[in-house]
Amino acid sequence: MNKGGVSPAEAPALVVSATLMGETAARVHVLTEAEGLVRGMVHGGASRAGRALWQPGNVVRTTIRQRGDTGLPTFSGELLYGCAGRLFSAPLALAMVQSACTLLEATLPEREPCLPLFAASVRLLSFLGYDAAVAEREGMPHYILWEAELLRTLGFGLDLQACAVTGCVDNLAYVSPRSGRAVSEEGAGVWKDRLLPLPAFLRDAQAEGDIKDWQQGLALTGYFLERHAFGQRHHPLPAARTRLAQRLAQSDEAG
Repeated sequence: MNKGGVSPAEAPALVVSATLMGETAARVHVLTEAEGLVRGMVHGGASRAGRALWQPGNVVRTTIRQRGDTGLPTFSGELLYGCAGRLFSAPLALAMVQSACTLLEATLPEREPCLPLFAASVRLLSFLGYDAAVAEREGMPHYILWEAELLRTLGFGLDLQACAVTGCVDNLAYVSPRSGRAVSEEGAGVWKDRLLPLPAFLRDAQAEGDIKDWQQGLALTGYFLERHAFGQRHHPLPAARTRLAQRLAQSDEAG
């Protein structure tokens, strides 16, 4: 990039947030494969068409123009895949989209590539947005696995391959709240009440589980997000993530 010039770069990007910036513009944060989280501005982003395009959860073919080394990037783009707009009849799935976007914005450093997480985020949104009824009914395991990928990206990945106490790979039922490692029924012994339940779907892709399993999975990833990603900065979990857990509990009560 020539200093003082404009260097355009085009790539698919996931919109994670958009807020008004003056009367006509919007401040938009996107997640890209090559550059990670990028913060910029969209001229005309406050218009009706702009708000529809730059809606959190959308995947947009985005052109990023950076003027000089310190100027705020500007975005333009076209819609590749709209997600949130398809989920108005699926409140639980919509809460997943809102929580995922909020967590991405709140936890990721700027301009650091995160290719596996970008791919996992697009897969999650593609699944949720494809069929609202299926997303409402089956989306939660996909979302919780996505949170596990976010933890890995942040350097706090769970180790669920073998028991931390015995080394065995069978009958894993718990996770240590200190180490994030799996523990078997035999390894837990009298300490099992101090461990976090490990739902089977986090280790077996064929085990989708039920609402109780999803609540345990959400509590598990939420514990480590709260402890590592937010607790170290003395921040609570974002409100969107808390609302997701509440929405899931309401689904359980309604069922």
